[in-house]
Amino acid sequence: MAAIDARGRNCPQPVMMTKARVDAGDKEVEVLLDNPVSASNVQRFLEKNGFRIRMMDEDGSIIVRGVKEDSVPAEDAKKEEPAAAKKEVPEVKSEQPKQSASRGTALLITRQVFGGNDAMLGEILAKSFLGTLAELSDPPGVVALMNEGVKLALDNTSSCEHLAALAEKGSKILVCGTCTNHFGITSDIGAGVISNMFEITDALLGSDKILTV
Repeated sequence: MAAIDARGRNCPQPVMMTKARVDAGDKEVEVLLDNPVSASNVQRFLEKNGFRIRMMDEDGSIIVRGVKEDSVPAEDAKKEEPAAAKKEVPEVKSEQPKQSASRGTALLITRQVFGGNDAMLGEILAKSFLGTLAELSDPPGVVALMNEGVKLALDNTSSCEHLAALAEKGSKILVCGTCTNHFGITSDIGAGVISNMFEITDALLGSDKILTV
């Protein structure tokens, strides 16, 4: 089993360190982390690459263990590991796509307001834009929020409701975790997935076209 100590590493380094071992062909990995956001990022990366995941909290550190699905014997897959001195780690709140949206277009939003110096007008425009997107029959496949754009996903706001509606239609809402940490709002995010630079970049480049607003 490949052991990875990613404690103290900023995003997206934990994911990149894990990716290096997966690319090297490791079928079993154990990643040691010190925060739930990084753990969630690593979990999603491994699951996307066909790993069965188990997450635990042990002695103040979060352990993410992944075993490649095709390398797990059927009888072993049903067994649970001993739970002594360990507890399951709650997942970071996220909204996963429930329907199929267009994969062709990705939207990158880096500001909380649109336009020039009139902040009030810019806020109205931003919320109106998201509300219009949520009404489309073919919404963008990816909506990535970075810098001040992450504030659009703050809970109990109309913009957050529009983003949640987009997620219901199948859009993948990726919220930059480094940005939410910077603004101290990670626990207040009400829509989307707290993500990392690797996942966001991969999603944007995997789209046919990228629009930045």
